[in-house]
Amino acid sequence: MENVRAAAHDRDPVAFAGDCRVPTSRSLATSDEIRAYLVSQLNLALRRPGMFGNELGLRILVDHLLFVECRPEALAEQQRVREERGAWSDIGVAGAFRDLIPDSYYEYGMASVYAEFAHRRGWLKPDRVLGSDEYAALQGSVRQWAGEDRVWADVVDEFGSPSMLFGGTNPLYGKTLGYLTEDSEEPMVSFHLGNGSAPGTGQSWPPEHNQPLLLAVRFGTGPFRQTFTFTPEGQRRLPVV
Repeated sequence: MENVRAAAHDRDPVAFAGDCRVPTSRSLATSDEIRAYLVSQLNLALRRPGMFGNELGLRILVDHLLFVECRPEALAEQQRVREERGAWSDIGVAGAFRDLIPDSYYEYGMASVYAEFAHRRGWLKPDRVLGSDEYAALQGSVRQWAGEDRVWADVVDEFGSPSMLFGGTNPLYGKTLGYLTEDSEEPMVSFHLGNGSAPGTGQSWPPEHNQPLLLAVRFGTGPFRQTFTFTPEGQRRLPVV
């Protein structure tokens, strides 16, 4: 077998490593290529966090990107800001959502918080960005608009397709819709949606509703709890603490 591998190596200008063919001209990716790969993976993980290990996976990707950019201290700085705002807990950002959003949906809210940091770092690749006038109109009206019960289709009909969809497109599952501008200093407006049974009625499948219900709208840079505006349905579904 070794003779076969050696003969194959001599005929082909690539090195064999087990069953992997590694070009001999360059053994490692450049730092720019590593950064681009990590940015791509982070954007995938933000949209489908459960497929990448949820918050731990996001933290690892962020930590690696900051290392590549020679800014490893930025993660600790961001955690300090989150702690001061109440957006951090003993189990991370996800824990800050525990008292606000039912536990089967807060992974997407958690991802939207990491997306805000990614946007400020220039890593985020949104599906669209809002113009300044469109964003100002959204920010100025959304809290009052969320005073009534809404569903996923209502959000899109009123404000257009989101900049980011955190979660899948299946309407039977919860998700978060994020709206942002090119200005990374402007906070993302996040719509947290959930499906499932009403509190106290037990779990059922398929869920009671054919599309997720809006539970809360979140935006701002103040204390974390104060950045939420709950719909009546969101108030009814607040976790019992």
